[in-house]
Amino acid sequence: MNFTMLITVLVTAITLVAAAYILAKLLGPRSYNAVKGEPFECGIPTRGSSWIPINVGYYLFAILFLMFDVETVFLYPWAVVVKQFGAAALLSIGFFLLVLVFGLAYAWRKGALEWK
Repeated sequence: MNFTMLITVLVTAITLVAAAYILAKLLGPRSYNAVKGEPFECGIPTRGSSWIPINVGYYLFAILFLMFDVETVFLYPWAVVVKQFGAAALLSIGFFLLVLVFGLAYAWRKGALEWK
């Protein structure tokens, strides 16, 4: 890729983003009031302080779910090419699944999967 093509792509991207922003400012609705600036959740105004401690278990559970979910996605490309690579592919995915099982066992043993 040459330098002029890179400059052309960058200038085009910047121009399109700027044009979209300017058009949104010019054509967008302009009704501002104090209620729109207030924080709310589900249409109900908040009562008291919004800075309350949240149990870290929710975040840990979500991160574990995402980790194992994303790791499972890596099995699909492997399934497509497993016949081409033979035993090497089988050994590599076996090691991959072994690491996943050890990770799950560790999280389970530490109690990360229990709601307390």
